[in-house]
This record gives sequence, structure tokens and C-alpha cells, in this order.
Amino acid sequence: MESNRQKKISRLLQKDLGEILQQEGRSWFPGALITVTKVQVTSDLALAKTYLSIFGKPAPETLKQVEIHTKEIRHNLGLRVKNQLRHIPDLRFYIDDSLDYIENIERLLKE
Repeated sequence: MESNRQKKISRLLQKDLGEILQQEGRSWFPGALITVTKVQVTSDLALAKTYLSIFGKPAPETLKQVEIHTKEIRHNLGLRVKNQLRHIPDLRFYIDDSLDYIENIERLLKE
């Protein structure tokens, strides 16, 4: 169960990570559109699990590129949230496959 603080920090990180990936992503990941669908923060606020939805390029390859740029993304995030958070959480990126799951269920229901 997430506390209110965790929920607020998750929303803050989701908004700022989304903006960072939209702005910097053009040069880092040309041809790919990356959106942050969900962020889960651990109770000690040390780790942020970030779920990404990737369009335009193969998701596994793009996820590897995102992981290569994790330090730069975390640095940019730190510059944005330095007044709200004392410690910037470590970032772990995952592919959000919920859209594929929803499409599969809809396809099965139509059959």
C-alpha cells in the first residue's frame, strides 16, 4: 500500500521524467516516441520503477538505449526536483505492456 507521500512523489517523477524524455528523447532516441505511463516509488524512496510506453521503434532496443542514458536522465531529473526532494531515487525502466494486454483481451472478447 502506497502512502500519500509516495503517491505525490510518483506523480512528480512521472511528470518530470515525461518532460525530460520528450525534450531530450528527440536527440537520444530519434524516431521513437516514449511516454511514462506509471512510476512506483519504494517506501524508502530509494528506487523508482518507471514504466514506459514506446512507439515508433522496437521496444526492447529502445529500452536498452534508455538504460544507457539513465545517468543523464537522473541528472536532469535532479536539476528539476532539487527543491522538492532531498535524494533523487535510482531509476529502473520497464516496458509497459498493458496496452498489448488490453488489445489481446478485446480481441478475445470479439471472437
